[in-house]
This record gives sequence, C-alpha cells and structure tokens, in this order.
Amino acid sequence: MSNIYDRDLDKNPANFVALSPVSFVERSAEVFGDLPAVVHGQRRQTWAQTRERSARLAAALRALGVGRGSTVSTMLANTPEMVEAHYAVPALNAVLNTLNTRLDARLLAWQMNHCEASVLLTDREFAPVMAQALQILRGEHGRDVVVIDVCDSEYTGPGDHLGTHEYETLLAAHAPLDRLEGPADEWDAIAVSYTSGTTGDPKGVVTHHRGAYLNAVSNATTWTMPHFPIYLWTLPLFHCNGWCFPWTVAMLGGTHVCLRRVEAKAILDAMREHGVTHYCAAPIVHNLIINAPAELRAGVPPGVRGMVAGAAPPAAMIEGMARIGFDITHVYGLTEVYGPAAVAVKRPDWAQQSLSEQARLNGRQGVRYALQEGMTVLDSESMQPTPADGQTMGEIFFRGNIVMKGYLKNPSATRKSFAGGWFHTGDLAVKEGDRYVKIRDRSKDIIISGGENISSIEVEDALYRHPAVLACAVVARPDPKWGETPLAYVETKPDAQVTAEELVAHCRGLLAGYKVPREIRFEPIPKTSTGKIQKFQLRERAKSASAIE
Repeated sequence: MSNIYDRDLDKNPANFVALSPVSFVERSAEVFGDLPAVVHGQRRQTWAQTRERSARLAAALRALGVGRGSTVSTMLANTPEMVEAHYAVPALNAVLNTLNTRLDARLLAWQMNHCEASVLLTDREFAPVMAQALQILRGEHGRDVVVIDVCDSEYTGPGDHLGTHEYETLLAAHAPLDRLEGPADEWDAIAVSYTSGTTGDPKGVVTHHRGAYLNAVSNATTWTMPHFPIYLWTLPLFHCNGWCFPWTVAMLGGTHVCLRRVEAKAILDAMREHGVTHYCAAPIVHNLIINAPAELRAGVPPGVRGMVAGAAPPAAMIEGMARIGFDITHVYGLTEVYGPAAVAVKRPDWAQQSLSEQARLNGRQGVRYALQEGMTVLDSESMQPTPADGQTMGEIFFRGNIVMKGYLKNPSATRKSFAGGWFHTGDLAVKEGDRYVKIRDRSKDIIISGGENISSIEVEDALYRHPAVLACAVVARPDPKWGETPLAYVETKPDAQVTAEELVAHCRGLLAGYKVPREIRFEPIPKTSTGKIQKFQLRERAKSASAIE
C-alpha cells in the first residue's frame, strides 16, 4: 500500500548511484592523485597515473568490442597490469575472468570457452601454456579471442608474443575514457571465478558490483585499515579477485606493492624497503615468514598486519607469527562470498589471555563481516540452528549482499547451493559460547572411525605443534576393522629430523587415542597456487594404501 513516503520521492541521478568499486578509483585519482598507487621493481605510479592507464586500457578494450556482458580473461602475475585490469574491465560493465596461473592448458581453454571470453591479457612468462590453451580453444571449442601480450618490466625470461597487440603500445594508441563509470545496475556481473573442479568440471562463480563494493568496504572495517595503507601483494590477484583488496586499496588511497614471486626473501625485502603495513596470504605463506632465517627478518617494520585465510590456520602458526611481532587477523570465506566474509574479531579481553589461548581464539572462523547480513551454523537436513555449545556440529551458511549471483550456466548447482534461503558452504563447524564459529572440517574431510567422527583439522593442529613439522595434511585411510583411520602426510622443516614414531607419540600427548594417526608418510604435499593443500589428491593416494590394523 502506498504511503506519503512513496509519493514524489523517486530515485534520480542526484540521489541514487549504483554501487560499484570502480568509483573508488575515480575518487582516489581526484583526491589523492599525487600520492603513490603502484610500486613494482623500479616502476612507480601515482593514483592519477594509475587511473589514466586504467582508463586507456578501458578505451582500448572498448575499441576491441568489449562492453556489457563481455568477458575479459587475464593470465597475469601480481603486476600493475593486473591491478589496472581490475579497474578497467568493470568500468566497461564487462566481466573479469582471472585465470589461475598454475592451471594446465586444457583447463584454461575450458574455462575461457565456458565464460565465452572475447579478449585475453597474458604475460609472456605464461606463453608456453597459453599457446597450447589457445590452440585447444580454437581447435576443440571453435572459439577465438583477441590476445594482448603483457611484457612485464620485472620479467626477463623467455616467452613468445602470442597476440596481435602489445599492452603498452595499445594503451599509447588510445586516449583515456573521460570517466571510469561502472554499471547502471549494481546487480550486473563484475567477475567470474572458477572453483577448483576437483569433482568434475569447475563451477564459474559469478559475482556482482554491489557485493564487490561492500566486501571492499568490509575489508577495511575488518582490519580498521587507515588511509594510505602500503599493501603487499603476496595473495594471488587471480584468487577471488584478490579478496576484493584491489578495490579496498583504491578506496583508501593506498599503495599496491606488486610481488611477482612469493618467496620469503622477496616478501621480507619488500616489507623492509617499502614499509609495508598490510598483506594477505594462506597459512603456508605465513609459515615461510616464520621459518625464514632471523637475519632475513631484520629491519622489517614492527606490527605488520597479516590477514590469513584460504585454509584453516593452525594455532601454532598464529602463535608463531605473534612471537615474531606480526599482527594476524583470521578471516574465513569462499569464492562464492567474494573471498573473506567472516572474521575472528579480536575482543578487548583477549589481550589478557596467554599467547597460546589468544592463538586458539584467533584461530576460529569467527563472526560475519559487518556488511554480510547473515552467518550461522545449521543442521544441514532440518535447517535448524545448532546450539552454541562448542560441540554440536552443523554446516556453515551465509546470507546477504556478499554472496554470489550464482554459478554460470549451472542452474541446478545454483539452486542446490541456495536451498532454504541460505548459501551452503559445505564446511562443518560448531558455535562456541560466545557465538564465534569454529570449523571442524569440510564435510568430505571428516574421518569416521569406528562410528566416531574425527576432525582432520584437529589432528593437523596437533601435528603442527611439533617443531619439526612444516606442513601436514590428514585424510582418511580405509581400514578393515574401523572403516577409516587417520593417515598423515608430513613435510618437515629444512634440516629438521623426526621419525614417524616420534610424531605419533607427540600426537598421543594431545589427542584422544582413536584420533592419533595410524600411519605417517613423509611425502611432498600437493598444493594449489594459493597455498591450499589439495586433499583430494591425498585421498586418492590413501585409497591405494594397504589397510594396517
């Protein structure tokens, strides 16, 4: 029913603009145009220059036919060109598809075909795999794309030119757009990112401008990031669009410190040289810093803020970072919620706890982001809330503006993921007394031994507390008596020596007997480019193991 507030109070250009993170770039160029925006080797760009380069890229793409609904794929490292793509492509209301630089040619071709890419930006370093991918794309899928070669100033290795355009030449040939405007409708797609595809074809996660805008703001409020942060790109920009941080840094007039190689020395050198204040990474990258020689860490500014996600972080890692003076914030999310959408907010009274207790509290997945409308733990079947007792397991669900549009060309998977009016994460967790959420495991990673559930994460946490363990992963091993028992794969720190018997004894001191690994294998652990351990590969290995009991 109409009321007085519905009459003659309509939306108009003066009082309503579609939310898009592209607006942050325009504001920083306008207000902070003389301040540094990008550092990469010897390259330096201000916000005015970065905005102009992005607007030139947008103009060039428009001339190539890119517009609303077009897809632009990128095969780029963490370079200025990748930052500029995050600003230029959405400004045309086109969709950005950032390809994982560690994928094989066939999967790259499949993804570009599935999202109907019309343009590809590709770094010369990746020319060998991309040449194969483009051949498969044309030969098997019948699709051709316009290829733009990026010749990064910091890459001096081999690599052919695959396209008819070179990035810098193309930018020089086009006057910048007058304005990076974004969409008319904030619900329009801004990006499509592909899940790992460990069980069948990957799913294309479609996100929108409104969600990217709100998550960029949430990142800043979560970290209480001040204006002008100096942000180091240890997180791959292709991963969930860098968790929306390309836009967060733009909003705050900060500096992108690009990093082509994620190695301990390069990370610590960049922190020292540029006065880095913030960075994001999976646990494995934080472990690189912890285990780096003390002389490499000398001179690093105190109180550098790190954000950890991508895998459940061991408490030992959080504690280790605190001991060397890093301030770690733990966030949780998935590609379907733009990267992080929950955070272990540090409450004031935590500071009174022991360091190990602080690490335990901070190791939880926590509570929803400020601009995410809902996060809860429900029984997957009944969709009823679980009690906040720290014991009753359920599934984590999200609801709100920081949730994807759905899966591209996959309506059945979209409907299934949104069943009951919530997004189903597949992560099993408990709610503790303060209502903070703690993941127990992925539903497929729970080990059921003799009818008892064993959290592989709990066993991994115990293993990480041994000083010799660098990385570990625990999976179920078939067992004729118990059904399943824990099998641990372990990588040790350089020069560390430990036996399987010693690790088993270590675990017995921390875990109930039935949770202790029955076998420990010292083998390389497969990981994604973002540092996530690929347990599906380990499960495949474990199936061929002879049952021991």
